[in-house]
Amino acid sequence: MILGRSYLTENSKHHLEMGGCDLVKLARKHGTPLYVMNEDLIRNNARSLVRGARERFPRCDVAYAGKAFLCGWMCEVAAEEGMYLDVASGGELFTAVRAGFPAERIIFHGNNKSWQEILLGVQSGAGRFALDNYLEIEMVNEAAKRANRQADVLIRVAPGVEAHTHRYIETGMLDSKFGFGLENGEALRAFHRVREQCSLRMRGFHCHIGSQILETGGLEIAARRMVDFAAFLAAQEDFRTEEIDLGGGLGVRYTQADDPPSIEKYLDAVTGTFLEECRRQRVDPPRLLLEPGRAVVAEAGVTLYTTGAVKDIPGVRKYIAVDGGMVDNPRPALYGATYEAVLANRPGDAATETVAIAGKSCESGDIVIQDARLPASRPGDILCVLTTGAYAYSMASNYNRLPRPAVVAVSGGRSRVVVRRETYEDVVSNDVLGRKTVERLLAAARARGGEGSMV
Repeated sequence: MILGRSYLTENSKHHLEMGGCDLVKLARKHGTPLYVMNEDLIRNNARSLVRGARERFPRCDVAYAGKAFLCGWMCEVAAEEGMYLDVASGGELFTAVRAGFPAERIIFHGNNKSWQEILLGVQSGAGRFALDNYLEIEMVNEAAKRANRQADVLIRVAPGVEAHTHRYIETGMLDSKFGFGLENGEALRAFHRVREQCSLRMRGFHCHIGSQILETGGLEIAARRMVDFAAFLAAQEDFRTEEIDLGGGLGVRYTQADDPPSIEKYLDAVTGTFLEECRRQRVDPPRLLLEPGRAVVAEAGVTLYTTGAVKDIPGVRKYIAVDGGMVDNPRPALYGATYEAVLANRPGDAATETVAIAGKSCESGDIVIQDARLPASRPGDILCVLTTGAYAYSMASNYNRLPRPAVVAVSGGRSRVVVRRETYEDVVSNDVLGRKTVERLLAAARARGGEGSMV
């Protein structure tokens, strides 16, 4: 067990191991930076959520929030584990459809869906549209009408609940770009607007108060408010809410100081409050949906880097540079996210110094970890940053024209590439070159005896 993580061990070669695979060997085989995902842990988390939810309330389903980490392989895993899927863009939807994820188990989110995205959702048979604004109500209705079908919809509600997390990932307050306000009457107005549309089938309501939530109190308040709204509609509008989606937000342990609720405590709190409020309000419990993402994949992922230059500024700070950084994990630069790290090639060595892990992008703010406790590091060490399974790969960029890393899944001592590493040619593949440059490249290719891949 390394840094309190039972899924990380030291093997006989004194290397860090996860999922039965030597992480130093993986780094040497596939290069760095490298994302490594523990498939066994992902599946265990998914099963604990799906089974635990249904044990507490048989009409409770769990959707995986794809924005945390999505690729074709992850869609396959989620489908096999009986999860629904929350997508937030046409790209995520296309990924799911291409991977064969059951369309009827897809919930299509997003606060500004384009006409093309809505058409893709209707044509692919997405199970639910979560409607976020009045324009979207009209657009989804029109797209469904043209397809001669009805679209099942949920109205996204801003329940006015503080999530006690970073303000950039707090989404349930009235002053938010997401959803219709509950306390100002917008949610009720949206309800009436949806019911006026001939090609929309009103199923219920959705809310999401934020991400990386380490206390269940806000989630419980949101559950009560959503049930209260359903009770109000039953009494005043003679409308039976079929579904309530409480979103996700369950936090994880990034450092040993974090103390998130277990999956069991989370499910007890949310489903227990939901059912208790239904009893109190004398409402037949609607179908309940939950949408965790980070809690499924975050701790299952690590990122491997190779250390490079060491810059020791006497009396100030020692910097250890790595071959990635904010391009493959922008969370520290975006909102000061904190991580822990270990040297994969020397996990048993005692930590003797506090250093800053610096990325290679041309930004002073490209710091992976501000104060990392590590053994004395040498160029060529393999640094393993923990808990990067969520919002690292999915938020990666090509800043400074750096190729994005590969993703490798490990399970039972076996590994396989599930997302290949980008090349420089991938990075420039969409560039449109001028005529003179094309002619020069063609001439160079002919001189080499072929057309060449650079043209």
